[in-house]
Amino acid sequence: MHVTVLSGAGISAESGVPTFRDVETGLWAKVDPYEISSAEGWQAHPERVWAWYLWRHYLMQGVQPNNGHRAVAAWEDHAEVHVVTQNVDNLHERAGSGRVYHLHGSLFEFRCDRCGREYLGELPDMPAPVEAVEPPKCAFCGGQIRPNVVWFGEPLPESAWQKSVEAVANADFVVVVGTSSIVYPAAGLPELALTNGIPVKGNFLMLTLCTILYVAATTGPKVS
Repeated sequence: MHVTVLSGAGISAESGVPTFRDVETGLWAKVDPYEISSAEGWQAHPERVWAWYLWRHYLMQGVQPNNGHRAVAAWEDHAEVHVVTQNVDNLHERAGSGRVYHLHGSLFEFRCDRCGREYLGELPDMPAPVEAVEPPKCAFCGGQIRPNVVWFGEPLPESAWQKSVEAVANADFVVVVGTSSIVYPAAGLPELALTNGIPVKGNFLMLTLCTILYVAATTGPKVS
């Protein structure tokens, strides 16, 4: 059986993942959200955008997967599971999911804003949030290193999108969890499934059942 899970911010909420508004405090209270989530904002103030995303990168390192992530990963014992996520965290992977496609990129990947090469170098330490940090420079072209996330006005990563479309088109059924499915083009994936006659289970119904089964299997009495 081929199962495709479409996940959004809601699945990570139980882990304590801060939303955009949660971190809009202190230094960031007066910052225009568009400024730190758009290519235009990056061009105008890269040191401010870099500081914001670098802080979120370190913040996310202290967050752990919850039973929802683990339930999705546990499905792989019984089916071929593909996870299409709009989240920029890596909680699905850390829970054990093997096929995860990030439509909006990842806070744990970085690349040059000029040549596009992946950046694997060291990141500046950030024990506390600050207003501005100068981004590292690319060793190949001198461009600035940016987070590999999708900002307003940017296209989705082609490879992740194509794999997501194929995962939905080839699924026996699709589960939508933690997302309202109103942001396109990701919101078009459930529609694609329905158009092809593939059942779509919305919200947390199916995931809740699997979470209960997961918890029971991992905490209940063992059969010897």
